[in-house]
Amino acid sequence: MILDDFRLDGQVAIVTGTRRGLGQGLALGLAEAGADIAAFDRSDPVETEQKVLALGRRFMHVRVDLEKATPDELQAKVDHVVQTWGRLDILVNSAGITHRQPSLEHSAEGWHAVLQVNLSAMFFLCQAAGRHFATQRRGKIINIASMLSFQGGIRVIAYAASKSGVAGLTRGLANEWAPLGINVNAIAPGYMATDMTAPLMADPVRNPQILDRIPAGRWGTPDDLKGAVVFLASRASDYMQGAIIPVDGGWMSR
Repeated sequence: MILDDFRLDGQVAIVTGTRRGLGQGLALGLAEAGADIAAFDRSDPVETEQKVLALGRRFMHVRVDLEKATPDELQAKVDHVVQTWGRLDILVNSAGITHRQPSLEHSAEGWHAVLQVNLSAMFFLCQAAGRHFATQRRGKIINIASMLSFQGGIRVIAYAASKSGVAGLTRGLANEWAPLGINVNAIAPGYMATDMTAPLMADPVRNPQILDRIPAGRWGTPDDLKGAVVFLASRASDYMQGAIIPVDGGWMSR
């Protein structure tokens, strides 16, 4: 039965940035489909843990600061999940930060922080998980891209560069790892109501401009990503490689 192909019962998923927002929604979507969640977060994702446990799934908080973690440290964190729970099936790279500043004034610190969290740490987590997936000849990697994987944005040059890099990373790894049984795909959320976008939602000029271009007529929510992440994490997407799926209310079609 096709619905069985979407089940994730007994699988283990690493999800980064689960304390709130999109990462929390993605983790809960996977847990609702049956997966246990290893949350890679700098601080305790207490609310997310409570909600995952209430679904009857296991939860593990792995403390990690993606802005500072070295590749060896990230490998050790991934290895810890495998050693503790005996398996790893899914990696969702959700954590992301932004730095809003005109490009002529953009700080080096802001540039390096955004590229480190949004792109470099993502690659090294893919690499760490990919080593396990290659051994078992199966694994699912879902990266969180953005509308700015396709567009330039305004006053968020580091974020746009990092998310364009996520698109290239996703396609490049898919090309290399598909023969190893590893699926690498990405979700590109549109304008989502999160803490990161709160300044835009509160902007009396930009908010109406954004809504005017979204055919669905509303900002997205973390729940809107659950279907896509479960699909990409499940057997139902076994023939998908290097795809970047917009979940944007129709923004890209306008």
